[in-house]
Amino acid sequence: MRKMPSAISILGVPLDLGAGRRGVDMGPSAIRVAGLNARLEALGYRVEDLGNIAVEQPESSKMGPQNARYLKPIAATCRALADRVERAARQGRFPLVLGGDHSVAVGTVNGVMAHYRRTGRRIGVIWLDAHTDMNTPETSPSGNVHGMPLACLVGTGPRELTHLRGVCPVLDPRNVVLVGIRDVDLTEKPVVRESGVTVFTMRDIDERGMRAVMTDAITIASRGAVGIHLSLDMDGIDPNEAPGVGTPVRGGISYREAHLAMEMLCDSRLLRSMEIVEVNPVLDVANRTAQLAVELALSAMGKRIL
Repeated sequence: MRKMPSAISILGVPLDLGAGRRGVDMGPSAIRVAGLNARLEALGYRVEDLGNIAVEQPESSKMGPQNARYLKPIAATCRALADRVERAARQGRFPLVLGGDHSVAVGTVNGVMAHYRRTGRRIGVIWLDAHTDMNTPETSPSGNVHGMPLACLVGTGPRELTHLRGVCPVLDPRNVVLVGIRDVDLTEKPVVRESGVTVFTMRDIDERGMRAVMTDAITIASRGAVGIHLSLDMDGIDPNEAPGVGTPVRGGISYREAHLAMEMLCDSRLLRSMEIVEVNPVLDVANRTAQLAVELALSAMGKRIL
């Protein structure tokens, strides 16, 4: 198996245009304050913090259509992010993106895929989340774009995001696996069922255990692919452990289940990039959610109990 890069490029994306509740724009700062950079360096990585992508503020932006709010500035942010992520991957660095709301995933994944596409390769995606994020402007009850990024990446949604860099679909749905799902909009369910992605709900984790679910998830995501991108939405974790998120859903992944998932991804030697999204310090308790985000990133990058 291919060895993981020894250098990490950290990119912050203080974007909260896609979310219904303000505050996730402070997520990158909260994660950095929790000691991410120094703790990654303690694991032996060379860490390059590239700062934050410039993001428009809601007060200075036009909302645009109600069924896809702030679509144009979100797309502009994602294009800038894709360029930076592709550059980091081309330099042999591991891209680690700090959100911001989950719409940033359109930029991260476009950038990573562009790097591998140049040599005829592709990656799969594991999407750890309470939600499937596969609404479209036609199905979304809120018009919030952070509920649409995965649909856009597999080719369904507003053209500004489905064709962010001229390639659609960006992902092969057969290499996309969702883990921890427990809250899907009624109008979104047919989109998910027809998309071809694999979904492991909380019931699957309850019945089979995280080890079995992640074994299957890694196998499916990496089939015919050179590696895996992890999209970690902190609301996938139970809100008792991660209270600082905008859309908490009870009955989520436990503290140890989350660490096991990260440890198994690391053990697979297939992890090629990662993003951590939806940390909202305004709703958090003493930065607990950002601290957990750092702990999970460390497990994914090789920290072990012994």
